[in-house]
Amino acid sequence: MTDFRAELLAAFAAEHREHLAALRDALAREEEDGAVALEPAALREAFRRVHSLKGAARAVDLPGPEAVAHRLEALLAREGEAAGGGPARLAAAAVALLRRGLDAVEAAAAAAEAGEPAPPLDAVLAALDGAEAPLAPSPAVEPFPGPPPDPPPGPPVPGPAPAAEAHLRVEPERMERLSAAVHAIGALADRGDALAGLRGVEAELRALRRHLEGLRAAIPADPALAARLRGLDAALGGVTRRVAGLVLRGRDGAAAMERAALALREELEALLLVPAATVLGPLAAVAREMAHGAGRDVAVRVEGLETRAERRVLQALKDPVLHLLRNALSHGAASGGEGRRAEIGLRVRGDEGGLTVTVWDDGPGPDLAAIEAAAVRRGLLPARAPGAPPPAAARLLGLALEPGLSTAPEVGRLAGRGMGLSVVAEAAAGLGGAAALRPRQGGGAEVEIALPPSTGRRALLLVEAAGRLLALATGGPVAVGPLLRLDPAALLAPEGRPVARLVLDGGEALVPVLPLAALLGPGEEGEERARPPGGAVPAVLLSRGRSRLALSVTALRDARSLLVAEVDAPGVDAALVAGAALTEGDRVAIVLRPEALLERGLRRHAGAPPRPAPPPAARRRHVLVVDDSITTRTLERSILEAGGYRVTLAVDGVDALDLLRASLSGEEASVDLVLADVEMPRMDGFGLLEAIRTDPALAGLPLILMTSREAPGDVRRGMELGANAYLTKQGFDQQALLDAVGQLV
Repeated sequence: MTDFRAELLAAFAAEHREHLAALRDALAREEEDGAVALEPAALREAFRRVHSLKGAARAVDLPGPEAVAHRLEALLAREGEAAGGGPARLAAAAVALLRRGLDAVEAAAAAAEAGEPAPPLDAVLAALDGAEAPLAPSPAVEPFPGPPPDPPPGPPVPGPAPAAEAHLRVEPERMERLSAAVHAIGALADRGDALAGLRGVEAELRALRRHLEGLRAAIPADPALAARLRGLDAALGGVTRRVAGLVLRGRDGAAAMERAALALREELEALLLVPAATVLGPLAAVAREMAHGAGRDVAVRVEGLETRAERRVLQALKDPVLHLLRNALSHGAASGGEGRRAEIGLRVRGDEGGLTVTVWDDGPGPDLAAIEAAAVRRGLLPARAPGAPPPAAARLLGLALEPGLSTAPEVGRLAGRGMGLSVVAEAAAGLGGAAALRPRQGGGAEVEIALPPSTGRRALLLVEAAGRLLALATGGPVAVGPLLRLDPAALLAPEGRPVARLVLDGGEALVPVLPLAALLGPGEEGEERARPPGGAVPAVLLSRGRSRLALSVTALRDARSLLVAEVDAPGVDAALVAGAALTEGDRVAIVLRPEALLERGLRRHAGAPPRPAPPPAARRRHVLVVDDSITTRTLERSILEAGGYRVTLAVDGVDALDLLRASLSGEEASVDLVLADVEMPRMDGFGLLEAIRTDPALAGLPLILMTSREAPGDVRRGMELGANAYLTKQGFDQQALLDAVGQLV
């Protein structure tokens, strides 16, 4: 068990005991017939504790207790509805069910704490499901809420019994580590260092024999010396033949090793592939539930979910695809009118060229005028002069993927904060691919995520710059190449900014030129400026649409397909780094993101103020986490601290306000962002948000609500009160949390 897992279980142990004790105390006030009367405040407190218990069980990954708590929560909610806001009288049967559920949670938690198998909970769940009214399915049973899939059109046709198979359960993480090891073996097989050394020795031996032959011809005849020279020649010949044999066997062995590594890699990659339905399939039900909650009649179509892909890739796509489905419902499904049912769809395709995931709708299509207006508001485009033509459609569609740009008329459950499409674009780029928004043939809009065949191995262009071996990932949204040899004498420098006149696409174009070293970080461009005059300057062209930039480098090295791993690169701005690759001779190449280089280079060349890099001792951003669940606080604190943030904890809204006001007086460190739950004692998240927004000294403080409450009314209320983001714990993903925090601070 990891230290973090043990810490979470310890936090859950303390928290669940507190909740169970309070709930049992509330149920202890029995009347003669076994019923229990609860005042509205006591019922709300019991509901809050069961709700917190469910969230804590989810945070520590205990699906059994989570399922029981979910049903207890539904039972209390039903009792509250029956009471109509007044005192609730829980019948003896309901009290017995509640106690039985609490006992089951306690037993399952004790087993987890002791490292023992979870006790069976089927009987308890069945009893709770058999209460007076049917209860909603538990998230532990159906992770994505929504209606069940349509039944098959008819009974299955009996077929021959399948042959018996043996199955072995292997964790996906272990398979991925094994795959990485196989890639490393393949890289070693490609190196051939020892074989190259043997070939060098063989060449030297043959040269020695030739030298010896010349020596024999030059020395006067001497029988004794001639015999010794013949013996030496024979010995050299024997060594040469043995070395030649070793070279031959080494070459055959290297080839066999390469073939075996390739075959093993292909088999492992096949094992790592799973049907897209296993990860993306439930999102169709989520979309139907979102449409139902928004009062819309929308058909959700899915295609190609039998396509197999890497599980980790599908997991990385889950949240972006959910963003796209939500966006399709918000912008596209609104077109469904009388006599016509709106449609949205999810399509997955895979072949040798890679994986493509498309989300589409049959609505009016991208609103270019609204995108332009939003881009002008965000400062991404200058305002157009009267009568001036609009920007090109391709440029506007690309701007729709920028962070913070939203065309939604109002904030709601489905849209309004402009984070969705930028999250999609960033996720695609992180996997080595690209996302594109375009009109759909036949009407509507579609967003396509295109990924390379393997997200582990990447096609790279290797270059030298700033004394480092660097690599540019190819095949993404930014084209890398062609490679250039620039004549320094032919470079132009209008306003002191170098440009090169290049022939591109059948015509001439002036392309900005910058040293790659100048973009890596402060103090890195000295080497490029110190290049001696004269001689062609090696460079590589980056382009996306009509945006182009030539990056000059020290040397162009190679183009290879290498395994890329996620690493930190000291001395290089993290925003530019995609990972690192191991090359021949155990050299490490830092892999750079071409899209980030293009954007930064064009800003630098245009004279736009650079985004300041934080000094080495810059203050860590400070996040205040507010949640009454110690387990959830522990989980969120660990995630944020691992992301580089300083974290302070508060147990409810009152505690949080005290800490925030202390920070204003200088008694505590200043807070950069608040991450708050909604369900809390004394002051809930809505109350905290309202207090912050009405306090002039705190009004501008970013605040994220992260809660299990995902009803449209709750989301609307949070956004109307001024929340910067509203995240739900049901689909919790730590990267989504870090992305949301990162965009706000």
